[in-house]
Amino acid sequence: MNRHPSFWNIPNTLTLLRIAMVPVVAGMLWNPPNPTECIVACAIFSVAMITDVIDGYLARRWDLVSPIGAFLDPLADKLMVTTVLIMMIPLSWVPAWAVALLLCREMTITGLRGIAS
Repeated sequence: MNRHPSFWNIPNTLTLLRIAMVPVVAGMLWNPPNPTECIVACAIFSVAMITDVIDGYLARRWDLVSPIGAFLDPLADKLMVTTVLIMMIPLSWVPAWAVALLLCREMTITGLRGIAS
């Protein structure tokens, strides 16, 4: 493992772009969104999830794994997924109980990972 990779590398930049897209997607799903905004929000979400795979691959391939990257990558995923799930509740696209269940699951897993480390 590269002990001191630069913070500004492609994998970390992709992760930060994913975090920056969270409020964009949330704004597009603001009640009531028009169909075009929904499609664009879906496209941004899809691209964000694809970049998650790419940044992880590149970080391992180029030996750019870093503690900050290991922290930011799952944070970016959780921010995007939970924000989209919450924004879909008032649109009646997903029931609130399902979102609550998924959020509890995510918090439990995060807590257990913190304890394990």
